[in-house]
Amino acid sequence: MLEKIEEFEFEKVINEFEELSKNAGKVQEETLRKILEENAAAEYLQQVGLDGRTDSESFKQCVPIVIHKDLEPYIQRIMDGDSSPILTGKPIPTLSLSSGTTQGKRKFVPFNDQLFDNTMQIYHTSFAFRNREFPIKNGKALVFLYSSRQFITEGGLPAGTATTNVFRHPKYRKLMKGIQSQSCSPDEVIFGSDFHESLYCHLLCGLLNYNDVQIISSTFAHSLVQAFQTFEQIWENLCFDIRFGSLDDRVTDPITRAAMSKLLKPNPELADLIIEKCSGLSKWYGLIPELFPNAKYVYGIMTGSMEPYIKQLRRYAGWLPLVCADYGASEGWIAANVNPRSPPEEATFTVLPNIGYFEFIPLNETRNGGAEPKPVGLTEVKLGEEYEIILTNFAGLYRYRLGDAVKVMGFHNSTPELKFVCRQNLMLSINIDKNTEKDLQLAVEEASKLLIAEKIDLIDFTSHVDVTKEVGHYVIFWELSGEPDENVLKECCNCLDRSFADAGYVSSRKVGMIGPLELRIVKKETFYKILLHCLSMGNTLNQFKTPRCVGSNNKPVLQILCNNVVESYFSTAY
Repeated sequence: MLEKIEEFEFEKVINEFEELSKNAGKVQEETLRKILEENAAAEYLQQVGLDGRTDSESFKQCVPIVIHKDLEPYIQRIMDGDSSPILTGKPIPTLSLSSGTTQGKRKFVPFNDQLFDNTMQIYHTSFAFRNREFPIKNGKALVFLYSSRQFITEGGLPAGTATTNVFRHPKYRKLMKGIQSQSCSPDEVIFGSDFHESLYCHLLCGLLNYNDVQIISSTFAHSLVQAFQTFEQIWENLCFDIRFGSLDDRVTDPITRAAMSKLLKPNPELADLIIEKCSGLSKWYGLIPELFPNAKYVYGIMTGSMEPYIKQLRRYAGWLPLVCADYGASEGWIAANVNPRSPPEEATFTVLPNIGYFEFIPLNETRNGGAEPKPVGLTEVKLGEEYEIILTNFAGLYRYRLGDAVKVMGFHNSTPELKFVCRQNLMLSINIDKNTEKDLQLAVEEASKLLIAEKIDLIDFTSHVDVTKEVGHYVIFWELSGEPDENVLKECCNCLDRSFADAGYVSSRKVGMIGPLELRIVKKETFYKILLHCLSMGNTLNQFKTPRCVGSNNKPVLQILCNNVVESYFSTAY
């Protein structure tokens, strides 16, 4: 069992955060100064004419606002083994790889020790607040983690997912010791070669420690739903393993088998208990607290593209609180959830002012047309306004547009509390219409209510803008748990079309500049095929996010969807 951090140490972490948040403006200026001092020799900063200056005014005058494409030539040189000071003063030791599930193309971003330290600060901060609300005592965690192996670029640099780079960092175990419960699963399962086998073993390890499990978590809500959907299918196999103390033949990796064999011994009483619990459940409602009676909460990222899975996750979690994990991206961390009792739909994230330098582009001004407005600083944002985040971090990203839209919901002392709204670049647009990922989600939620009377669930969804004909139109893909009446699906299609309330969309539909919305029903397990495709690209399950808007550039995913269509309906709403 990992030793616990004493109570005063949790309070120390909280007190340090409180001091940072009281002086957010000053901390931001100091953070920028540190970033620019450490990287003064970087070729990139020399080229833009910063000339060693570290004040914010000089920084904003000299350094342009960029997107990833602007930095790709520099990052490519780093990948190719150029160890000169390109983006940072010291050589970049590791590269992180984004999932590529949104744009169909994976991005490389620099990762260094400072980003690792930022990760640890976020973990410590959010855990301190979480543990104050939900104290964990001598418990274990059922953590659905799947860490891919790092690979080596042509230039000799290790690269992997951001989570893999964190897990494999030499300081990770030492710095995490005491702030998290011991994982039920051995490392051999977490670093297993096949995610199906690892998932099976995670579930088995959780059941073997059913009475000690106090936290159930994964990186994303999707991974948690996937885990318990799998449990529904394989629980009898798991009970067989527990009863006889032998591991199912589906686990073929010899290292994983060896580690699991050490944990297994015949336990017919536990097998009978699990069978009794599973047999008494109605539609698996409350499965998690039934299996793990001492669990305190379920934890993971539940915002953005993960929000549609909350309903399914609540069914499994029953009365257990769902706690939303912190806010970050492959490029770096932004904010911590210091209000863990807030439901996921209302989750806000408080910016840590010393983990990067943050600027915000006002989106209301952008949407009203004209020139792009001047970014404002962390302490200059206004309550209730929406912004796009610009990040400057310690790993060579300067004035980097993350593409995330956030809304300021309040302030924790002088640092803002942000609510994630959507990804700016995930947008359905043909004419003057602009519908975000959130607009799509709201339309789908409204239309899927018509399925309730049919007792059919919406398993997953995505969208596509079809401009192959003279008049383009929206295409919505649905995977359903059953086969509803055709008239219900026609009405769902009309409801989807009507639910996009964007003025540009409505007017374009009325004058025929956008064609009737199309609802395509796909075969069962179509979205599972998309998951398998993304895993074949080298992603881990932890990193997978269902792409909510599939562009024509993401041809493999679009082909999977189109090849599995069984029914198609066009709206008659306009």
